[in-house]
Amino acid sequence: MTGDWEERTTPAVRPYVITGGRSGGPAATLPWETLVRAADAAATTGSAGLQPEHRRILELCQGLLSVAEIAAHLGQPPSVVQVLLADLIERGLLVARPPVPAAERADVTMLRKVLHGLESRL
Repeated sequence: MTGDWEERTTPAVRPYVITGGRSGGPAATLPWETLVRAADAAATTGSAGLQPEHRRILELCQGLLSVAEIAAHLGQPPSVVQVLLADLIERGLLVARPPVPAAERADVTMLRKVLHGLESRL
């Protein structure tokens, strides 16, 4: 050993500790693109009895943020953030907006008919 302290490259608190040993589950299956924001109840209830990570999420979510963005801000894996978000949603402190489904493909034959109709009028 050289006696010099090397900078930590791993988080000081492990994800297992942050989530209390819980992993995904039915309540924690938020897609990464799900948008969340702090509920009105979060301002009145306060953050008493919450973990520091929960409080940080509530601070971040004054506007809409995705699960992936929150994970990036916290420096935690999205799976850990999903568990934490599920906790806050269950307490009524966060509101989640599911991702907008991908648009269905337009019917090509219908588009061709419309194009043909427009061309015939020109």
